[in-house]
Amino acid sequence: MSYRDVASRQILAWSCTAVGARMPVAMAPLALVFLARERPGGYTLGAVLAAAFVIGEIVGAPLLGVRLRPGRARVQLATGLAAGAAGFAGLGAAPGAPSGVLAAFAFLAGAAPAASAGGLRTLLTELVPGRAVAQALSAESMLMSGVWAVSPAAVTGLALGVAPRVPLLLAAALMACAAAGLWLLPAVWGDEGPGGEDGGGGTPLVRVLAGAWPVYVTGAASLTLLGLAELILPALLEQRGIGVGWSGPLLAGLAVGAGLGAFVYGLRAWPGRLRTRGAALMSGTSVCVTLVALTPDTAGIAAALAVGGALQSGAMVTRNLALREALPPNALAAGYSVMYAAAGVGYAATGSLAGVLLDVVAPSTAVLAGVGLTLALTVAGWAGEVRREARPLRRADPVVALEGTAPGLQGPAAGPEGAAIRRGGDPESRL
Repeated sequence: MSYRDVASRQILAWSCTAVGARMPVAMAPLALVFLARERPGGYTLGAVLAAAFVIGEIVGAPLLGVRLRPGRARVQLATGLAAGAAGFAGLGAAPGAPSGVLAAFAFLAGAAPAASAGGLRTLLTELVPGRAVAQALSAESMLMSGVWAVSPAAVTGLALGVAPRVPLLLAAALMACAAAGLWLLPAVWGDEGPGGEDGGGGTPLVRVLAGAWPVYVTGAASLTLLGLAELILPALLEQRGIGVGWSGPLLAGLAVGAGLGAFVYGLRAWPGRLRTRGAALMSGTSVCVTLVALTPDTAGIAAALAVGGALQSGAMVTRNLALREALPPNALAAGYSVMYAAAGVGYAATGSLAGVLLDVVAPSTAVLAGVGLTLALTVAGWAGEVRREARPLRRADPVVALEGTAPGLQGPAAGPEGAAIRRGGDPESRL
């Protein structure tokens, strides 16, 4: 296993397209706050616009993701990215427009390109050999960690140094470039599946997607945990008597840790089933965030955030691999989009929870409450995966079950990465 299979011209073109599609999303919330802060009720309006953007993502990802078809995905994704670019351009071109108009632009900028995350991830796994899927997903995680590390500094510098509208105009240009960049990539990928409108075997796509709910739960829990730490970090630093200005460097360290963690994850095959591995990584992340809440000094908080970011990125790669094994190929783009929406719901819920808790408890207590909630979600997702994987085995013919689980044997349904997880194997360990 190595990253050599991921080094190609097509992957480079994919990376440039992905940065153009994802960096505007990373820039948007802070850029919207800067856009509105000089207006009456500026910070409140900025929060409303950011909420409209996130709600657009939550609504758009599943609605548009389930309609992605491998045979025409490039046109579908390009249309969504172009509409998103129009939304960002409207925000940058008319910063003085009525609040309702700005909220509509923000919603469009979030909703229209929301399926691109799932579509581009699906395309990435099609561009590499089956043995290199884990490395490709790890490379994607590293790339996105870099995007999220650079975006806040870029937004702040442009908004304060040039003009508040400039970050949004840059976001529009990047998203338009991403739409054009899709033409450097294959027009068609994957398998349409029987009938093109179901999840395979005649099962409706929605039902197939719903069957992977444990993966969505644990994926959302992963983002929710560190999201809570990020949102409460300034208040936590004040509680510890540390300057709030340390928030930026500490969060940059979190992003760097996430990138390094994703790189290390892709270097080798790891033991254990995907569900067990994901639960272990989530537990480790929970320990790190607990240390963030309890550690009194800056160095300890920085170390806990960096290690937590590394473990969390590994957990997210594991969740993406688990979803790949839980769904048929023609449902993957929709599945990734649904998980993206679930993560958005988790992050939005985190913001609400943080706001409520900070009114009644200390910031450190709020973080610990979030850790407890995340662990509960992790256990629920793990138990759901256990039940989902055991159900087909109970219904299977005993002889087939024995053949599928005998040492060294793979069933006839095994793909390039081995038997699917729901049949009791762990394909990633053989990549």
